[in-house]
Amino acid sequence: MFRYYLKLGFFSIKKNPILSALMVAAVAVGIGACMTIINIDYVMGGNPIPHRSDVLYHVQLDNWDPNDPYDEPNNLPEQVTYMDGKALLDAGQARRQVLSYKTGLVVELQGDGERPFEAMTRATSADFFAMFDTPFKYGGGWDKSADAGEEYVVVLNQEINERVFGGEDSVGRTMVLNGRPYRVTGVLDTWDPMPKFYDVNNGAFETPEEIYVPLSVAIANEFDTYGNTSCWIPIDGGWESRLQSDCIWVQYWVELHGENEKQEYLAFLDAYVESQKALGRFPRPMNNRLNDVMEWMECQEVVERDVNVLLGLAFLFLVVCLLNTIGLLRAKVARRAGDISLRRALGASRRAVFSQYIIEAGMIGVAGGILGVGMTWLGLQGIKALYGEFEFISRMVQMDWAVIFAAIVLAIISALAAALYPTWRACAVHPASQLKAL
Repeated sequence: MFRYYLKLGFFSIKKNPILSALMVAAVAVGIGACMTIINIDYVMGGNPIPHRSDVLYHVQLDNWDPNDPYDEPNNLPEQVTYMDGKALLDAGQARRQVLSYKTGLVVELQGDGERPFEAMTRATSADFFAMFDTPFKYGGGWDKSADAGEEYVVVLNQEINERVFGGEDSVGRTMVLNGRPYRVTGVLDTWDPMPKFYDVNNGAFETPEEIYVPLSVAIANEFDTYGNTSCWIPIDGGWESRLQSDCIWVQYWVELHGENEKQEYLAFLDAYVESQKALGRFPRPMNNRLNDVMEWMECQEVVERDVNVLLGLAFLFLVVCLLNTIGLLRAKVARRAGDISLRRALGASRRAVFSQYIIEAGMIGVAGGILGVGMTWLGLQGIKALYGEFEFISRMVQMDWAVIFAAIVLAIISALAAALYPTWRACAVHPASQLKAL
């Protein structure tokens, strides 16, 4: 029977091409507008490291002004001071821990006529690569002894490796950064977490850094931060004053498995803050926090409220399109009342009539969904054209199979929902009255 109803649906659509095309277009436009915003919301709020997001925790300590919270109503600083981060790192109380910040280094190419260029750099501790599960094309990261010994080692991404070494396996080779030779320990494979969860407050949708060097080397050579720095007590002096100040400018993450480890680490943080209070620091009430990846992105409002408003408006627009579809289906049913009555008089049950029109609506939904995928692509390209000067936009307007599948499923569900009332009305047609009019 299903094939028979498909055949009837096909002939019905073919018999009323203009009306059917209007219904398909109404579904497609609604799906296109809705899925464009859903796609952006999906990319912005997606889990960037789903297999480890529940064991990675961002650390917050409240070292701020006792008379003025960092952010109303009582939000903690988004980063930590260097001296606190270094003390926690050296304590080694977590399975893994990463202290890092964003900076930049000048790459000096070897060869006549080659001009140096600046590459975005992350100064970080050795656990960064294992903790954040970065894929390597060649080699790997450095070990903790390289951190302790301030060794001049470096990890590159594929683009820098291509530019400096022609894409070859460069592990063990030397490159010059800021006038100093660095030994390459590894080359990353494609790695582009979206959002960039490990440093959302310095650009959640920026691409990952191109070069990675030991934090100890960066500190020893006074590599300035390219990220946000906030101070409640002004800094007097140079680099050493910054290191010993209460300014926040580095990010600290830990890896903890299970609630017991989390509670034990929170107790360790409380004990550390108590020891600092005894030295006259941390004047605010005890308030340490650990947020896993998704909690941290929610806390930082990675998905802007404007996007949520647009998402609501997009669904309202879809509803309007479906109301138009209901009207068109109602008109189509009214035009076919005689056919329906004849089928009922010949013995067709209400269930058979209902199944026929629901399957026809599903066919319209499939067509609308396929066209809606194209409308979604056009919508994303329009956003890219309007805001293409922002690099992160091009990374947010990518469509994957999940979005395509979701668009088609949403279109089918929407078309079936729109068809319920007209189909119910079709089943309620009284055969005698219609046949008498014939």
